Amino acid sequence: MTFDALGPWTWLILGILLCAAETFAPGMFLLWIGLAALATGLLLFIAPLTLAWTLMVFGLLTIVSVLLGRRFYGSRETDGDRPFLNRRADALIGSTFTLEEAIKDGAGRIRVHDSVWRVKGPDLPAGARVTVTGVEDSVLLTIKPA
Repeated sequence: MTFDALGPWTWLILGILLCAAETFAPGMFLLWIGLAALATGLLLFIAPLTLAWTLMVFGLLTIVSVLLGRRFYGSRETDGDRPFLNRRADALIGSTFTLEEAIKDGAGRIRVHDSVWRVKGPDLPAGARVTVTGVEDSVLLTIKPA
């Protein structure tokens, strides 16, 4: 018995299995392929096709469903309730602090609550007020005089 001997039922079963596999390997990729297989099976009920045409239709439907799925489902990026959770340094941009250690040769330190951060900027004495203007490598803050 060949793959196309079962006709549309093969595609419907394959589609259901792929959609079910999505629950065990979440990532929303098998779902779109499974939906393409289901659509191919339903199309075969309406218009019987040769195996070559069926595979081409399945491939086309897979591409379309993946692109549509990524466009409408995968593009939802939300910051959530804690947008700087893993980017603490980015949350400091625009804030003003006092230099803990003078900036000499472009490097110094500021105190931010209970931690000390390395900064780079123009030479300034300890105690000067500075504003954070950017972040480099998540640990080095660029500053300007306040």
